[in-house]
Amino acid sequence: MDFPQLETERLLLNRIEERDAERFFDIMSRDEVTIYCGMDSLVHSEEAVEMIRSFQTSFNLKRGMRWAIRLKETGDFIGTIGLNNLYLGSKKAEIGYELHPDYWRQGFTQEAIRGVLSYAFAELGLYRIGAVTFPENKSSNRLLEKLGFTWEGRLRGYLHQRNQSHDAFIFSILRTEWMGEEKAEG
Repeated sequence: MDFPQLETERLLLNRIEERDAERFFDIMSRDEVTIYCGMDSLVHSEEAVEMIRSFQTSFNLKRGMRWAIRLKETGDFIGTIGLNNLYLGSKKAEIGYELHPDYWRQGFTQEAIRGVLSYAFAELGLYRIGAVTFPENKSSNRLLEKLGFTWEGRLRGYLHQRNQSHDAFIFSILRTEWMGEEKAEG
């Protein structure tokens, strides 16, 4: 399977490549970005290259997909979005994303999520997309609810970051809910 390229009004979502490592490192080395990612900030640029290679491995194994989020107008790399824990046979995955702080609160994450959800439900035939968040990540939690995700509960001690365990929220959206929303908007 070729890596899918997705387009939204302002964004191009395509394969993240090793040439993106410097910009990816710039994003993932920032504590304000990684504080809610369930991982520590990157310290060495080689870590970004390793992560990008792991995205390719996950795609090759059909266990995940990670897109670069690029501005359509300039091609600038501003973040990533992906389907993690992808199980095509079970028709489920989890969505995850991060954006450079310069692009926060401009609707880019919402636009990227909409593009990936449409692809995941219509093209991959998934039935359920989950999202795991930190309870303190109020903006991401609000965004997921705005997009139609349902809060399912708290996972105690689910995430380990900065040498301690943290609770997490779990959200989900089902294909029937998303397709119903898309028809209502169309």
